[in-house]
Amino acid sequence: MTILEQTVAAIRPADPAALAAARAHQDSLTKPRGALGVLEEVAVRLAGAAAVSPPPLPAPAALAIFAADHGVHAQGVSPWPQEVTVQMVGNFLAGGAVVNAFAAQVGASVTVVDVGVAADLHPSPGLTVSKVAYGTADLSRGPAMTAGQVVAALEAGIAVARELVGQGARCLITGDMGIANTTASAALICAFTGQDAAGVTGRGTGIDDETLTRKVETVRRALRVNGLDGGAENGSADAPERTSAASPAAPEREQASAAGRAVPPLETLAAVGGLEHAAIAGFILGGAALRVPVILDGVIAGSAALAAAALAPDVVDHCVAGHRSAEPGHRAALEHLDLRPLVELELRLGEGTGGLLAHPLVCAAVRVMHEVATFDSAGVTDKEA
Repeated sequence: MTILEQTVAAIRPADPAALAAARAHQDSLTKPRGALGVLEEVAVRLAGAAAVSPPPLPAPAALAIFAADHGVHAQGVSPWPQEVTVQMVGNFLAGGAVVNAFAAQVGASVTVVDVGVAADLHPSPGLTVSKVAYGTADLSRGPAMTAGQVVAALEAGIAVARELVGQGARCLITGDMGIANTTASAALICAFTGQDAAGVTGRGTGIDDETLTRKVETVRRALRVNGLDGGAENGSADAPERTSAASPAAPEREQASAAGRAVPPLETLAAVGGLEHAAIAGFILGGAALRVPVILDGVIAGSAALAAAALAPDVVDHCVAGHRSAEPGHRAALEHLDLRPLVELELRLGEGTGGLLAHPLVCAAVRVMHEVATFDSAGVTDKEA
């Protein structure tokens, strides 16, 4: 078995006994039932994922920023020059980006992973070089990646997840960097949910109306030339079937395309994804296989999670949506994954910023399970049934 197949085979759904125990424990705590709203469900979710109640405290956290470039940049979908990708990698490593400030606030480590930057990076503390290619091909003219490249990027993400957990991380947070990567994200969201490009393609870094129109048409062209423009009428808008991901054949699960041919998730990801999308998908799979929760950031992570869920539907049980970004495609992705975001602040920066902001909320939700007294232990009278 390949590393990808081994990882998919190791992913298990939420444990029913742990879910039931966590819900019962929540109801026994000295507070009105349901008083903590969504935080109660977060704690229950993490118990199911860990197969134990109360679940382990999701700390320390480790953020991995996967960086790569995109051939579709040549279509004029972003006003930012491509060299900004490598420049921002340098900024991350120097500690000068917003994500560094947020990581310091929550005590998370930051690892930058070069999975496809279109330049050679100098060795630096905090940098992992797992370069699969110097950027992708132009997805609007054909597949962005080869079959070998997409598997290599997935397995690079798995390796990072394993390494960070091996170093002691008990929560993984997704991060990304890549000029033009919201174009690939929109294409992935269309392919996996059946949504139209106009409804899920956003302004990314703040493009004008003319560039947005060009971006939408580029996404539509990418779907068309890669045979992925069938969408909902062929069933791809349905949520992924939640069957066991233990079978080694899970990576071959297929979705329908416009032409009626079955399109394996790996082929879809290779066709219109980015190297960082594939690596983030692997990172999510790797965390789930180790029963370590993964906090998803914005639209890049959301689109990568769609790919991960197509490969192993039970992976969703191990994910927490950190926030919902201002990108319209992110809402579509989270709805398809049936994930409720913890924070909605109109963020659209990426990098892992939204995931980091959500981490203290996830920790607080679990800490309640460990530290709050029950009605019986505190001698507090429960309400009458």
